[in-house]
Amino acid sequence: MNSIEQTLQQIGKERRVLVETESKEILEEWGIPTVACEVATSSEEALRLAHAIGFPVVLKILSPDIIHKTEAGGVRLNLTTDEDVRSGFDEIMENAKRNFPAANVFGVTVQKMVSGIEVVIGVTKDLQFGHVLMFGMGGVWVELLKDTTFRLIPIDARDADEMIRDIKGFPLLKGYRGYRADMEGLARILVKLSDLIVAYPDIEGMDLNPVITSPAGSLVADARISLAEGST
Repeated sequence: MNSIEQTLQQIGKERRVLVETESKEILEEWGIPTVACEVATSSEEALRLAHAIGFPVVLKILSPDIIHKTEAGGVRLNLTTDEDVRSGFDEIMENAKRNFPAANVFGVTVQKMVSGIEVVIGVTKDLQFGHVLMFGMGGVWVELLKDTTFRLIPIDARDADEMIRDIKGFPLLKGYRGYRADMEGLARILVKLSDLIVAYPDIEGMDLNPVITSPAGSLVADARISLAEGST
């Protein structure tokens, strides 16, 4: 049994949703690049990690019970000072307690602030057709803009390239007013995700939002994996 299978089975015994750190661990193991994150359980620990990572940093709530982190007040971006980190940690924890008092909170993730174009990649499982891969413009606007394209899994490199080119935001990805995406890197992520689902079909869903892409590369900044009920 490999490490991915062990992780999925161990977590699947307790819950169906993998948090960011667990999801990124699986993605990295599969060769999909992510923005590394560490977990803090106090404001002082968050500050220590921020200094080790280097400013600016991002703080995010870490809980399997809080899905929409931004709407829950669980995200602080582009923090550049010690006070930003301390107050950001305290605010995130207070918001979690107020908005989700019954949530199981593991702490707050600390990661480097990465710049680029935000896209979203997701996986869902259709009862009739099986696993479906989605790609589109991402970030907080994904649900409003709905600029997405879909393919049945498995896909190959040609399918991935078509997915990227099919969205309305493709001109921005191709290059516009100083913005440009790493389209080869995005295509590799799409194919690797398809391969991951084929290898581990107990993964029912996946939400990679945002994936940050720029000429420097493409990195998964946030991730959530969900398992099929009874997958263990």
